Amino acid sequence: VLARLIHQGSRLSAVRLAHHHAVCELLGLDAFTEDDLYQAMDWLYEHKEKIEERVFRYGQAHPSEAGVRHIFLYDVTSTYLEGQQNALAEYGYNRDKKKGKKQLVYGVLTDAQGDPVAVEAFKGNTKDHHTLAAQVLKLKGRFGCQSITIVGDKGMLKSTQINELARVGFHYITTITKPQIETLLKREVLHMGLFDDTLCEMEDPEESLRYILRRNPQRAEELQQTRHSKLEAVREKIAEANTYLNAHPRAKVATQINELNTYVARLKIDSYAKIEGDSSLNQVRLRIDEEPLEEARKLDGCYVIKTDLSKDVAAKERIHQRYKALSEVEWAFRTEKTGFLEVRPVYVRKKERTVAHLLVVLLAYKIERHLRAAWTDLNLTVEEGIQILSKIGSAVI
Repeated sequence: VLARLIHQGSRLSAVRLAHHHAVCELLGLDAFTEDDLYQAMDWLYEHKEKIEERVFRYGQAHPSEAGVRHIFLYDVTSTYLEGQQNALAEYGYNRDKKKGKKQLVYGVLTDAQGDPVAVEAFKGNTKDHHTLAAQVLKLKGRFGCQSITIVGDKGMLKSTQINELARVGFHYITTITKPQIETLLKREVLHMGLFDDTLCEMEDPEESLRYILRRNPQRAEELQQTRHSKLEAVREKIAEANTYLNAHPRAKVATQINELNTYVARLKIDSYAKIEGDSSLNQVRLRIDEEPLEEARKLDGCYVIKTDLSKDVAAKERIHQRYKALSEVEWAFRTEKTGFLEVRPVYVRKKERTVAHLLVVLLAYKIERHLRAAWTDLNLTVEEGIQILSKIGSAVI
């Protein structure tokens, strides 16, 4: 765990790191090799449940959520593999945009403050929402939790998973999709006038659900700018196409229209942006359908959080805070994957050692998170702090 925090690499590189920093002498250990570290990983896998339970029990020393005994945040990511032999390696939806690479999927469970509690590994072709059952069993069985609320995004908590949570007596906090928002608008459960930069709450008496609404003005502005930049990119393509048509009188306008419409569809603006041709002028032009464009703008920056928690358990502000706390899990993934701790490359093949590797990274992240909080006033990152600490020498007599 400490080697992962100090220098990310293989077990062999950790042994070299130990020699360089006189780890054996400082800690009073005999010499060890990478085989000893592999045995340590096997031990970690065998004791994973006990370790996670200790981590969970330790977390209970923190102040609990008012009115809610336990709230857990859960999210899933994947990491691609350089090799083909890992026991969990499969082709699947690759978040890392690495075509032709097998991957593994793993989920991280944190407490309400974003402090990691447990990690689970799955085959690389496992869908996100199919990973939730393992976490439910963990919370209810191993951790002995009764009053539980799971916070997850709309891709994680689908109707099947929500029904499963209800079956075991758990609650949930999630968001809904734009089509679902539009359905609620048609049913008049929600109204467009309620979307504001302040929180608003509505109830659906038919389903005993609460909806917390908000329009994020910054996000709305971002979406408008993105839409504008996409249209500008299309106009540049049209100018290039018209230049080509002017230089090649025999070129077909229909060919340019097909290519440009394919580009428009790829940008996902084809609902309101259309490419038309004028054979008499041998040119193409952009047509904007204002009604579909206005419809696309309608929900810019709008989001709706859905929960089955009652008002006497958690106010709308608490629900909103807890959903926003999912960003802590996303931060964990960034730190573990592309940031400081670098979960990949995964230098092991066996499932057991892969799970142990993920547990090592999770425990290292807990230390990194603690150091990040402790060093906030020093105005330096954990990586910078460790580099400074590495300059301290010790004389063993």
